[in-house]
Amino acid sequence: MSPGVFQFNDARHKFSICTKEAVKSKNIKPLTLVFSQLSGGETEKKSTLDQAFRGILEEKILEQGECEDFLSIISLSINGVTEGICSATTPFILLGDVLDCLPLDQCDRIFTFVEKNVGTWKSATFYSAGKNYLLRMCNDLLRRLSKSQNTVFCGRIQLFLARLFPLSEKSGLNLQSQFNLENITVFNTNEQDSTLGLKNLQHTEDKEDGMEVEEGETGDEEPPTTCSVPIDYNLYRKFWTLQDFFRNPLQCYEKIFWKTFLKHSDDVLDVFRSYKLDDMQASKKKQEELKPQGEAHVYFAKFLTSEKLMDLQLNDSNFRRHILLQYLILFQYLKGQVKFKSSYCVLTDEQSLWIEDTTKAVYQLLKETPPDGEKFSRMVEHILHSEENWIAWKNEGCPSFVKERPPESKIPRPARKRPAPEDFFGRGPNKKVLMGNEELTRLWNLCPDNMEACKSESREFMPSLEEFFEEAIEQAEPENMVEEEYKVVNNSNYGWRALRLLARRSPHFFQPTNQQFKSLPEYLDNMVIKLAKELPPPSEEIKTADDEDEEEDNDDALLKESNEISHVFQPTTAGYLTSSSGDKRLLTNSPKQLMVAIRS
Repeated sequence: MSPGVFQFNDARHKFSICTKEAVKSKNIKPLTLVFSQLSGGETEKKSTLDQAFRGILEEKILEQGECEDFLSIISLSINGVTEGICSATTPFILLGDVLDCLPLDQCDRIFTFVEKNVGTWKSATFYSAGKNYLLRMCNDLLRRLSKSQNTVFCGRIQLFLARLFPLSEKSGLNLQSQFNLENITVFNTNEQDSTLGLKNLQHTEDKEDGMEVEEGETGDEEPPTTCSVPIDYNLYRKFWTLQDFFRNPLQCYEKIFWKTFLKHSDDVLDVFRSYKLDDMQASKKKQEELKPQGEAHVYFAKFLTSEKLMDLQLNDSNFRRHILLQYLILFQYLKGQVKFKSSYCVLTDEQSLWIEDTTKAVYQLLKETPPDGEKFSRMVEHILHSEENWIAWKNEGCPSFVKERPPESKIPRPARKRPAPEDFFGRGPNKKVLMGNEELTRLWNLCPDNMEACKSESREFMPSLEEFFEEAIEQAEPENMVEEEYKVVNNSNYGWRALRLLARRSPHFFQPTNQQFKSLPEYLDNMVIKLAKELPPPSEEIKTADDEDEEEDNDDALLKESNEISHVFQPTTAGYLTSSSGDKRLLTNSPKQLMVAIRS
């Protein structure tokens, strides 16, 4: 035999012996030492060690060993992957072998180990090599588990997959919005085999015969009917037929199926409206008795469609909430914008209006369903609103939420900043803050306290009422004969500033008044008139002696001129002078005003 040929059987035997010792001592170093001493390629030695792990695990399973023994072998294989002496897929293959051979109660303990090591599976060493193995392993477990009896275990598997895979993993998003059409609800579809008709008929005959059946003396072992709504086969059939529409909402876009859904929904919701449930909070003692103690197993049934349970189901608040929530989920899909909907999946205006009204009615029924109906209704509304964000994210192609960091070579390094000098903070000998510019430094150091500088009187820019309304008061006087369209109060900019000034400095702005104004210019005219009465008259300019002499000379000249033309005008009554041509002028004692009147 050639010395260069790899001896598989010998290497496997050595690995098996060393692996058993490593499992007992829980130390990977002896196995690593043997791996380095064996001759051959690294790939050949890894494959041989993988087979040794599977062989030892098989022996433990056949011996019906404890779960701790299986987990010790798997943990050792994980350390072997970390040390680089076995393949990265080996731990996942071992987990699959164990879960395929053990009963479900022991699979629960093995899966607990899988859950605790989710951080290990997500590392770069294991994730790419083992994600498909873990997904296949979880799907195989879900096929073996019962959705009604192993509900908690199924939920743990789903949560593990959600933690393992990223949120944008395409395999778990149902991008094409496909429905689980295999979810079929089986119920009695033959009216001749129904027992509801016979039950109601017997109840009617007992009433007609005047027979009174006391509690505990019923002829059969069925529970007494607690629902006051008459239940017949027609209601039973309509109620369970709705599950087919919840299973496949696309039927609602066809006219014939929509009419059936509309009729059945109206009848079922009318039953919910007509029969209100009592508040269960009064029977807290009974609820405590029915509550499971400790880790007791709870059975979650999908649907029990027996006709004998129909009356009890209508009295169950959880069952009623289940049905009403199905309505809301269906309505959200029918109204929502789903990317993969067909072109014919469009609601008419009549359908949209009915869905909107029915949605309000369903929320109202949820609020009226005890216990804590208001709280449950708010929670459902919040969850469905979050679902709309999820649908919008899927319509956009499921962009990743993780922002990748750019390579280190492309990250700009921040420049090192020099420490600011002491003079910059005003800590120098002159206690002057240097701003880097002479003018900025001068402005900044005008006042050491910025708040005091802002309160300075030199920064008061608000005009006084006399200055601002001077022009408006002059235009308001009739003798100035300024037309309305040319007044400043008609300017919107002027009006806005006038209102702000009046609010700050005029006591009339906030006084109540019964007078109504149709426009802002009308209001400002009224305020201008009030201000003209209250404001002091403009002060006359101080006249010098030369100005007074000049004014007296002008008055004498005007008086002389008036005497020369006095023969033209004759005094008349009513204070007017009448000329030879019949014109009238106002009689005045001021020579200046008289000359103005004559010249005009």
